[in-house]
Amino acid sequence: MIVELRIYHCAPGRLPALHERFTSATLGFFKKHGIEQIGFWTTLAGPSNQSLTYLLKWESLAERERKWNAFQADPEWIAARAASEAEKIIVERVENQFLAPTAYSALK
Repeated sequence: MIVELRIYHCAPGRLPALHERFTSATLGFFKKHGIEQIGFWTTLAGPSNQSLTYLLKWESLAERERKWNAFQADPEWIAARAASEAEKIIVERVENQFLAPTAYSALK
């Protein structure tokens, strides 16, 4: 198992729009493409409270590449993302990392 850590740094004041996009569109497309989420978090204390952090679970990097590329290329997703940003952009910057659990991790 591989865990992908993703952090979306939002444009000022646009975190509510990102929450709306995930609840009304993104999660449905994740389900459509077989993308399994572990959880989502907002920042209570840290450099910025305008970010969304989430984890995705993958069996391998090959699975991630196949499913993520299909999701990103989905014309319906492209249209939904564009519509959500018609007023102005939501996400200014994305960070991601791929994590492998240790032998002593509770999540394997």
